[in-house]
Amino acid sequence: MTKAQERLLEPARRARLRAVAPFSKFRVGAALEAADGRVFTGCNIENASYGLTLCAERVAIFKAVSEGARRFRRLAVVADTPRLTPPCGPCRQIIWEFCGNVEVILANLKGKTSSQRMKKLFPQPFDASSL
Repeated sequence: MTKAQERLLEPARRARLRAVAPFSKFRVGAALEAADGRVFTGCNIENASYGLTLCAERVAIFKAVSEGARRFRRLAVVADTPRLTPPCGPCRQIIWEFCGNVEVILANLKGKTSSQRMKKLFPQPFDASSL
């Protein structure tokens, strides 16, 4: 794990603590590094309808985009699970559309980590080139 990757994990861990997960108890934090070095965090936010729940990854991306960021270096995702938790399908779509082939760092609270590019997580993306 590089220093740049490690630096992104701490904000993701802190964001996880702000998760609103009264139903699943599954707290996730994310941190997205913009090309200019700014870091945007997100946590999962659940609601009673479930379908309107937002994942940490999407919250971080939407915050970044709403603040004017358009280019990104890497995204860290932290969950308290034995196995590392990759982004769900809808998050993969949003990550691809807004971040492209960004580096995705996965981590749990026990210190296990992994890093891979979105192209590996999402090998045949649907995007504007598909229209």
